[in-house]
Amino acid sequence: MSRLLAAALTMVAAALLAVGAALGIVALLEATPEQPNTPLITYEQADQGS
Repeated sequence: MSRLLAAALTMVAAALLAVGAALGIVALLEATPEQPNTPLITYEQADQGS
């Protein structure tokens, strides 16, 4: 019975650690600022005059 209880507690602790790590990663990703969407290459528009 003691081994079963130890295994169950270990499993619960591992699950809580995994959930905490996942929430921490999501929080870190949400905390990073949004990057500007600027193109790396721009092409000049040629005038279509007559």
